[in-house]
Amino acid sequence: MSKNLMLTEIKNALSQLKVPRVWKNLDELLQTKEYKKFLHEEYPFGAVSAEDGISRRDFFKMIGASVVMASLSGCSRQPEEAIVPYVKSVEEIVPGRPLLFATAMSFNGHHTGLLVTQHMGRPTRIEGNALHPDSLGAASIFHQASILDFYDPERSKQILFQKKPAAWEAFVDEMKRSLSASEADGGQGLHILTETVTSPTLLNQLGKFLQKYPKAKWHVFDAVSRSEAKKAQKAVFGRALDTVYHFDKAKIVVSLDSDFMTDTPGHLRHARQFMQNRKDPKNHAAMNRFYAAEPSPTVTGSVADHRLPVSASRITAFAEYLAKSLGIANENLSKNTLNNDEKKWLNAALEDLRSHHGAGIVIAGTHQPAWVHALVYCVNEALGHFGKTMDLIEAVDGTKVARSSIEDLVHDLRTGQVQTLLTLGGNPVYDAPADYDLARLFPQVPQSIHLGLYANETSRVSRWHLPEAHFLESFSDGLASDGTVSIAQPLIQPLYGGRSSHEILALFSGEPSLSSYEAVRRTWKEKWNGLDFEFQWKKALHDGVVTGTASKPVDVSFNKKFSKKYLSVEIKDPASEAIQILHRPDPALWDGRFANNGWLQELPKPISKLTWGNAALISPAWAEKMDLSNGSVIEISVKGQTLQAPVWILPGQDEKTVVLPLGYGRKTAGSVGNNIGFNAYTLRFSKFPVWAYSDSISKTGKKQKLATTQNHHNMEGRDLVRSASMEKYLENPRFAQGENTGPLPSLYPAVPKGDYAWGMVINLNACIGCNACVIGCQSENNIPVVGKNEVSRGREMQWLRIDNYFEGPLENPDIHHQPVPCMHCENAPCEPVCPVGATNHSPDGINQMIYNRCIGTRYCSNNCPYKVRHFNFFEYADRHLEPMKLMRNPDVTVRARGVMEKCTFCVQRINHARIDAKEKGIRIGPNEVITACQAACPTQAIVFGDISNPESEAAKLKEHELNYVLLEALGTKPRVSYHAKVKNIHPWIGEHTNASI
Repeated sequence: MSKNLMLTEIKNALSQLKVPRVWKNLDELLQTKEYKKFLHEEYPFGAVSAEDGISRRDFFKMIGASVVMASLSGCSRQPEEAIVPYVKSVEEIVPGRPLLFATAMSFNGHHTGLLVTQHMGRPTRIEGNALHPDSLGAASIFHQASILDFYDPERSKQILFQKKPAAWEAFVDEMKRSLSASEADGGQGLHILTETVTSPTLLNQLGKFLQKYPKAKWHVFDAVSRSEAKKAQKAVFGRALDTVYHFDKAKIVVSLDSDFMTDTPGHLRHARQFMQNRKDPKNHAAMNRFYAAEPSPTVTGSVADHRLPVSASRITAFAEYLAKSLGIANENLSKNTLNNDEKKWLNAALEDLRSHHGAGIVIAGTHQPAWVHALVYCVNEALGHFGKTMDLIEAVDGTKVARSSIEDLVHDLRTGQVQTLLTLGGNPVYDAPADYDLARLFPQVPQSIHLGLYANETSRVSRWHLPEAHFLESFSDGLASDGTVSIAQPLIQPLYGGRSSHEILALFSGEPSLSSYEAVRRTWKEKWNGLDFEFQWKKALHDGVVTGTASKPVDVSFNKKFSKKYLSVEIKDPASEAIQILHRPDPALWDGRFANNGWLQELPKPISKLTWGNAALISPAWAEKMDLSNGSVIEISVKGQTLQAPVWILPGQDEKTVVLPLGYGRKTAGSVGNNIGFNAYTLRFSKFPVWAYSDSISKTGKKQKLATTQNHHNMEGRDLVRSASMEKYLENPRFAQGENTGPLPSLYPAVPKGDYAWGMVINLNACIGCNACVIGCQSENNIPVVGKNEVSRGREMQWLRIDNYFEGPLENPDIHHQPVPCMHCENAPCEPVCPVGATNHSPDGINQMIYNRCIGTRYCSNNCPYKVRHFNFFEYADRHLEPMKLMRNPDVTVRARGVMEKCTFCVQRINHARIDAKEKGIRIGPNEVITACQAACPTQAIVFGDISNPESEAAKLKEHELNYVLLEALGTKPRVSYHAKVKNIHPWIGEHTNASI
């Protein structure tokens, strides 16, 4: 916002809204002069914008010079390059035909099965494996963007000894001497630090290592941890277990600060199952109802039927109220402090849960204390959920192997008991609690070794740094959230000579020549004893999963008398003025490990739409109280530590909550990720790393420019996203059609009909705004990164964007997500204005681009009402770095400066299917072609197909009563349509819960 928040004016503007009722941002509601100016200048942006301050004369000088330079470069001799043909072709490789290989990636403590596309021996794209229970064919933004990390030229390439290059042989010799001395005293002073391990092979190696060195210690630390849930399991069940949720069987879901569709193990499966019964409101009896209480809007909370903003500490009172209402006897339950709005919300949820006994799920967030998790386990047991909508299984992270906490390691570091410290992956010096002060303690260790993809903050204070092999370069294995095993296979030899954790542990265990391949095969030879090993091995590699390895549910007894010591966190009176500081993983960078990934840095965050940086997320009410606007810099003090951060005002945020996203403020991430945003870890402390109360928060008077796309591509406030309650839908099933009276007359000539008619339907009931489709499109279509300054000027290049709209009161609005690709209009207004025919219409309905015709007039973008065309104002695509060339999809042209580009309906995939069908003498199947965005979507919200074939899923969906198109009155006849959103409202609460506690 351009000036400090005026809450009264905004509420007045909201009260005057009629149709449309939705809004994108606070400036739009106020209609400020700055917003109107931005809207006027936004589209089209000039290649030389007003802020450049350049004169007309100088502009034409620049144009003339560029023409001369272009002509000179066109006449220059190109460098000679040798072309080496195959002497003998490789049997499996057909030029132009990609191969698919199954593998698995470890993230957030568990492995997800993936399919990797390989062109001529090089991996180019990552998608989900439909056979894997945690993927079901989908892939998250982190899975897909890891291909960019793989080719990152700034990945670690060199072994470093005291920051100087060294040889592998020198490292091996020194380790042999060091380990030989340690063996004599049983490994006293020998420590290993890892993140959560679910690899059976790595767990076996760790077990053997600890047998060889009985006095050695293995420590586990994750920056984003589930340790509180583990504490609760030990309190209630007597041991650590894992929970497997079946959201497809749940009629009622109550989330207590849980973002289960993005930040929990199995989140892709959760999203798919949850949306399974919400896609078609015609089947309203099967539609679930979702309640979410959370301090700040999340992807999961944004799709709730009833969302309530509450502070994170307030969730404790919610869990206790549920427990008391269900008769759970625990003398440590606190006195009820809920207000009437909170009770009304909880009573509605309780009424639903009781009337659907055994068909609900109550889930606590990862960031909640163990006390809340323990109560929620007991609540689910009282409601009969275990064995029906959720199961308990033995923990998949190898709890049978003895391990210690990072607290134990810090104690030993401070007392000088650590002689050798091997850190396998992670970056604890950056992301461990600030009071551990690992940046000071690590250099005091006589022999410290760090294995990592990057020479990061931990590497810089370690004696040795070893380049780590990417998961696409090494064999390994791992378990899904339900215990299903995957064997990860490499797609390519290590680009930069990296080593895997298996190889390093083998060296430490006295097997320096053991490869990852040999280690993994040895593990499974033992497990498959008596079976045909080679058959089982090849099948596991081919399928990406080991059939029949999912963990079986276990029976447990419940201890409901657990102590309140599991609430080891301060909770202040809600009436106090204390501001709660929350530390949450960033939706794009997670804990900071993806900081050097340009795709993720430039990816608009699901709710705020911020890119290239983080901000302290605050509520509108608190912004008004503190006289703050977007970009105002505040100083936060917690336990004597201070941090300055710009703010971003977020509708629907709890009033007394400030969220500090983790993962930024890196100093040694790489040229992309260095010095972006602030480091929230500096205010994170060990007692309870998830939240704290501020000592003070003050204005600094400074302003910082934030790059957000929320204001971009505004379509003039038309009725774009359509939604209704179930009651209104049943009254008028065709509410989404508006005043549609049928086809409109047009001056455009009729488009010749081809053999196919490609079209797409996007279901707003199922879209959660997770951005998987955006990254999928970027990876498939070689879309470049433009940087913060260009994003700020509206020049982001993503072909697919997700527009966010708010509806309802400022304190707690409904949130709507709307993916917007090119509409592929049958009467496309962009086509007739192109002077060279660079954009034209194919017989099968694709609005296509011929890049080498485009001369950059941008008339097409001027004439596009949907604002889905993107112009290369500069040479955004990197044509010089060799690794980047290897990463690109060879089926998609890399666009040059001065060229317009946009969504093509993945025409390259259509052409592959057309060639295959022609070879077989058949038609392309009605649902055969799957676009990149469709493949990535975890909820199957995007459906593509031949709409001229009535058997296609897309054709059937276009006949649905909820189907509508954008800006229908323009007569453009888009081939992309939407299904309107329907919410399942509880009659006790009604629409737009206003309570904000």
